[in-house]
Amino acid sequence: MATGTEPPDTDTGRAGGTGCVDATGVHSPTRAAIAPRHLRTDRWWLAPAATAAGLLAFVVYSTWRAFANSDYYAAPYVSPFYSPCLAENCVPMKDGPNWEIFGNWWGLSPALLILIFPLGFRLTCYYYRKAYYRGFWASPPACAVAEPHKKYTGETRFPLVLQNIHRYFFYAALPVAGILTYDTVLAFRDASYAWGHMGLGTLVFLVNIVLIWAYTLSCHSCRHIVGGRLKHFSKHPVRYRMWNWVGRLNARHMQLAWASLISVALADFYVYLLATGAFDDPRLF
Repeated sequence: MATGTEPPDTDTGRAGGTGCVDATGVHSPTRAAIAPRHLRTDRWWLAPAATAAGLLAFVVYSTWRAFANSDYYAAPYVSPFYSPCLAENCVPMKDGPNWEIFGNWWGLSPALLILIFPLGFRLTCYYYRKAYYRGFWASPPACAVAEPHKKYTGETRFPLVLQNIHRYFFYAALPVAGILTYDTVLAFRDASYAWGHMGLGTLVFLVNIVLIWAYTLSCHSCRHIVGGRLKHFSKHPVRYRMWNWVGRLNARHMQLAWASLISVALADFYVYLLATGAFDDPRLF
């Protein structure tokens, strides 16, 4: 008996005679047949656009600085992009982390030898995956907004399957953070390497290393390593306290990811300004 309306045709993906749509992804026969791409009325595109712009700005800046191979040391500060310096072509750094273990065969910027570890850690980070998946690939562009791709394979195929090595990049990020801590301690010297100095650069390095450690320890892998697979927290009170502490940091993982990304770029830029003679490091005491 006719009712004046036509029910959705789940075999063809039609709804009320509005025409055919893709039969895969969010428009597959098993999903609700909704013609509009989304029903949101807010400016949902602002967040992914801002994320893409911020990440792109950092990529451009860090690529320039990594390949510049200059202006990364201004006693007693060394850029976090170049520490530790592992090639013989590093500039001399008195008491600095200049180990030259790669000898003289490495002719490119020494930053390329060390940046792969913090870069890999951030690239595979759970938050950053969400950020650049949405910002650059629109997968999906925002909550309740259909992605433009016809099918979804997740992280089961190359190259995204490599995201599963995030835990190992976390292990590599720990010694890098330790070396940057050592650099921060050395920042309490003046240009003549006398201890008891604090300049504006010392504060910049202090803020940066605090944010680097907070971001590193707020990592989901760190939280799992500290308290994962424990069946009885009562039998492991120390690990339980650590798990709670890391959990509180983990709740701010997104904010710490951005704050540490900005701080490490600012620390490098500050050293660049000093190395190029733009100004002298203001001494606080």
